[in-house]
Amino acid sequence: MDTSQHLKEHLVLLFLVTAALIWSAVKPASYLTWLLEVSPAVAGLLIVILLYRRFRLTTLSYAIISLLAISMFIGGHYVYSNVPLFNWVKDTFDLERNHYDRFGHFLKGLFAIVLREILLRKTSLTRGGWLFLIVMSMMLAIAALYEIIEWIIGQLAKQVKQVQDFLGTQGDIWDTQWDMLFCLIGSILAWLALSKIHDRFLKKPL
Repeated sequence: MDTSQHLKEHLVLLFLVTAALIWSAVKPASYLTWLLEVSPAVAGLLIVILLYRRFRLTTLSYAIISLLAISMFIGGHYVYSNVPLFNWVKDTFDLERNHYDRFGHFLKGLFAIVLREILLRKTSLTRGGWLFLIVMSMMLAIAALYEIIEWIIGQLAKQVKQVQDFLGTQGDIWDTQWDMLFCLIGSILAWLALSKIHDRFLKKPL
């Protein structure tokens, strides 16, 4: 596949992400919650765009980044604890909470493939146990950092309802631990399911 075809695919992904961002900004449940939820995704996307010419990733990695950004935009628009589809799941199966937040953290495990690509291309690490261990450790570190940032924001604005919506604990004192566990499970499954596919993408010209 030539470079021009890759560029077309990447532009399509950029268009989809931009459209999702614009949609999410139209009458969200709360503009403060929306800002808190989408800011990390927007910051990450800007970094990816700025580095596009210097360090171009595979289309698979860009697709993963796009999917993760869109999932965060959806959560920002509705508030994670009130995403309609997962409210329906909650009511249909008589669950105690809306699980979109759990799903979002599970989905973030896909980012393990992006880290895998960066380490394979920018370090001397090779495929094997050490690469797996380091990527999983990095994913847990990222998940922990995100939870720490959430906790700091929550401590700074304990009485602001929109901030509590951003935290999305839904009364679960173990919410932080569950979020990190789901991210780890998602990372392991993404590794098992996508590593061979990822290797084929890495063999293609960027």
